[in-house]
Amino acid sequence: MTAEAYVGIWRPHRPRGPIAALYRSPGPKYALPGSTGYDKHDPSKYRAPSHSFGIHHFNVVDNCSPGPQYLVPANITMRGKDGTPAYSLYGRPKDLKTFRIPGPGSYAPEHAEKYAYRSAPKYSIGARTKTFSNDQTPGPTTYTLPSMLGPKIINKSSAPNFSMTGRSKIGSFHEDLQKTPGPGTYRVVEPSTYKYKPPQYSMTARNSLPGDTTQKPGPGAYSPEKVFLSRPQAPRFSFGIRHSEYVAPLIVDVED
Repeated sequence: MTAEAYVGIWRPHRPRGPIAALYRSPGPKYALPGSTGYDKHDPSKYRAPSHSFGIHHFNVVDNCSPGPQYLVPANITMRGKDGTPAYSLYGRPKDLKTFRIPGPGSYAPEHAEKYAYRSAPKYSIGARTKTFSNDQTPGPTTYTLPSMLGPKIINKSSAPNFSMTGRSKIGSFHEDLQKTPGPGTYRVVEPSTYKYKPPQYSMTARNSLPGDTTQKPGPGAYSPEKVFLSRPQAPRFSFGIRHSEYVAPLIVDVED
């Protein structure tokens, strides 16, 4: 209490109960359901009927069908598929895995301390909560003072500034005041569109006639002089005998 004179009838005193200034949270007003909208409306209040504008559909005049571009298979008739059996090769199916029951070594009963035995309470140092970031105030380095250079100074007088800019097209000799397109903007129509069109010819590549492409021997590939089946032939003899490959060779010179 101070000795200064008070103004009005208010005097400093302790609050009789908790006030909103003592809490940083917005209070319980956000937890209440809203009274606007259709979803999550307050059930204790009247809810007016709501209507929607619907969804935007595609244009009904557009034909989105694929048309006859797909090839109909040969086995499809006007009464469905024909009775010809069809077979295909599938992969070998995998064997079904049996249910694997965990063994005694899969369990760890030593980790079940607080579930199977009485244990003392444990505490840990957790991370800083997200609500703490709302209490942070900016530091001295967050603020920036205005620069003392340039024409944009708040509390100081600035000398005149001049800059060199490019030549403006407004008022120059090449400014088009009419904004009309030039001759090259228009597309020239082909004379054959509105006049007689003469016949046109093109030179295509030479097409080979279909035939047998296998290689066949020519006249020089044959040797008729080596054939003696069509005329008589005298007997022929040769010198020497045929030896076996496993016979030992004849040794003449023997060193003593």
